[in-house]
Amino acid sequence: MLVDSHCHLDFPDFAEELDAVVDRARQAGVGRMVTICTYLSRFDRILAVAERYDDVLCSLGVHPHQAAEEIAGVTVERLVELAKHPKVIGLGETGLDYFYDKSPRDVQQECFRRHIRASLETGLPLIVHTRDADDDTMRIVREEAAGQPVNGLLHCFSSGRQLAEDALDFGFCISLSGIVTFKKSEDLRAIVRDVPLDRILVETDAPYLAPVPFRGKRNEPAYVAHTAACVAEVKGVDAAEMARISTENFFRLFPRAGTAQQAAA
Repeated sequence: MLVDSHCHLDFPDFAEELDAVVDRARQAGVGRMVTICTYLSRFDRILAVAERYDDVLCSLGVHPHQAAEEIAGVTVERLVELAKHPKVIGLGETGLDYFYDKSPRDVQQECFRRHIRASLETGLPLIVHTRDADDDTMRIVREEAAGQPVNGLLHCFSSGRQLAEDALDFGFCISLSGIVTFKKSEDLRAIVRDVPLDRILVETDAPYLAPVPFRGKRNEPAYVAHTAACVAEVKGVDAAEMARISTENFFRLFPRAGTAQQAAA
């Protein structure tokens, strides 16, 4: 079984054929999909998708692009309350994006801090988006953690080696998307070679970042198999072993996913 640890099934790109998209994922061996929240104000939509399918789970959070628009409604108390739903397995995606700077950086940082505090209170892992904000990302995690354990992962990792090392040293996992399959991603693959197998997850970030051989097309959860196969080659293991390892890593990082699986059964 494979897990697509990060996709956006509530996006309009899938509205007309969501059943078919989920079915194709199942046919490709994808046993779990996590549809990711980017607007807290639209959480009901994400939850509706997760509740529609036994094999779809969800997260809860605000993307840094939407931080300025959403910050007034983002409180630790609200995150903690909404996170009680059994389909919610993680908090995010949250973090910092200094590449696009769609929200002021101080607002992004405050929104990120509230997610970290909610993670500490609930025990749910963080799903972290970071772009061109390597130093601030881990600095803020450390400050808020204040020596307490915080579980999480860097989603769609495409940053430099230092951030990977800092995140791994802190105990985070790293999730790899279709970017790892791109011809010009040799630097990323070089970093992946040094990431311990027990810290690797795979994702699509669908509908974005379709892996080779689908690059340029709309991405969907079924294509996570191609990303996993590329990671397997980089790590020197076969595809079945990579599927097993990344799936075990997913359930270890997101223990509530296992509880939700048992409830669905």
